[in-house]
Amino acid sequence: MDEEQQSTLLESVAQALRAHGLLLSVQDASAADGQRPSPALLRVCRDGADLDYAAVVKRRLSSTSIGAVLASLRQPLDIGEPPPLLLTDYVASPLAAQLRERRQQFADAAGNTYLEGRGLFVYVSGRKLQPRQLARRASRGFTATRLKVLFALICDPDLAGAPYRTIAAAANVALGAMPAVIADLQQHGSLIVSAKSRSLFARKRVLDEWAQAYALGLRGKALIGRFLAPRFDDWPDWQLNPANARWGGETAAALLLVDQLTPTALTIYGDKLPARLIAEQQLETASPAAYQHLLELRKPFWGASLQDGGRPDTVAPALVYADLLATGSARCIEAAEMLYIAQLAARFPPD
Repeated sequence: MDEEQQSTLLESVAQALRAHGLLLSVQDASAADGQRPSPALLRVCRDGADLDYAAVVKRRLSSTSIGAVLASLRQPLDIGEPPPLLLTDYVASPLAAQLRERRQQFADAAGNTYLEGRGLFVYVSGRKLQPRQLARRASRGFTATRLKVLFALICDPDLAGAPYRTIAAAANVALGAMPAVIADLQQHGSLIVSAKSRSLFARKRVLDEWAQAYALGLRGKALIGRFLAPRFDDWPDWQLNPANARWGGETAAALLLVDQLTPTALTIYGDKLPARLIAEQQLETASPAAYQHLLELRKPFWGASLQDGGRPDTVAPALVYADLLATGSARCIEAAEMLYIAQLAARFPPD
């Protein structure tokens, strides 16, 4: 989301909060040269009670992106800094309940909000967006090409300084798209570009923003099919050829975090399931209503040359992290945090 979109959404949410009888003051974000802007500071007041927040703007919150959003908001804050307030275009009632349960305060452009502290309590849920707001919400900030390129850079930050042709091959995108994508990533703050070099802004914020955008856009398109696996619990004994099939999601997390997670669903990334595997495991297409002993087949979206830092039998840790967050499950979000600490924190420290 660019600065203009953030500013527009911030003003829409501010108007919705004022409609609840709240007094609101906003101190705009600022940025030093070459740095990403700091969050805007908000002070919310009513009946003598006041709360200070660091405004964190996220668009298009959904059941698949809430995990990534919560992960990004749990970054450690300096002592004395205000807590994060999630500002977004719309929070549906089930998501509002989840955010309140996890004590994450929020406000949206429709008037739904949860604020609590220092004698102030506001909880509004169930309000709907107006037609004009719905049309605005439908627009996307991340294209599939931009998501693929940013994923390649997250997997291999050294790629940022490589020729366009090398990045395009690793990301599996058209070479002609690269100038526009690089300019877009620079404007967004994910890529730092100087006269002689390019480097990834390697912070957890970028990782989480990619995970959220992936959950909203690319992840759904990657799903090829769902299958029933009668021998579900035997998955550690399945023989996959890493050249054409690799574990992802909860299954990959179980391999990367030994004894920390028992999968409730299996995920394989590959163009198709091997015929031998289908026969040996008696796999068959699952009905839409099926929810147990499921195997998901997802299509790889990266290039063969990408060096992703994962195990030979799993997809990149960054993708495993994003898939865990996209489930919205508390146990998977917890596993994602463990995976971040074990595999990703050294390369993507908190801001």
